[in-house]
Amino acid sequence: MTDYALIGLLLVVAAIFPLIAMFFGFILRPRKPAPIKKSTYECGLETIGETWVRFRVQYYIYALIFVIFDVETVFLYPWAVAYNQLDLFALVEMFIFLMILLGGLLYAWRKGVLEWV
Repeated sequence: MTDYALIGLLLVVAAIFPLIAMFFGFILRPRKPAPIKKSTYECGLETIGETWVRFRVQYYIYALIFVIFDVETVFLYPWAVAYNQLDLFALVEMFIFLMILLGGLLYAWRKGVLEWV
């Protein structure tokens, strides 16, 4: 039970620590609002036209696919290091994992998500 108590303590500290930092930031920040401070700042230049820019959703999907395959490498490294100690079941599991990711990549490719337009 002490292991769970330590995990609970870690969760409590992880929840409280950002709240304390936000509280001190709220207390210590300067409170002099002005119209110039609330205006949009763009590299020291006055903004021209609309300041809100819409990005295409394909950029976000492209980034999400990158993150997925980046996480895949995190799973592959420990498996590759312990490859000699693993049995056939681990090999089959990794093959299934890679086939699922390959299926997702082929689906994204067919949908045209990987086209950088």
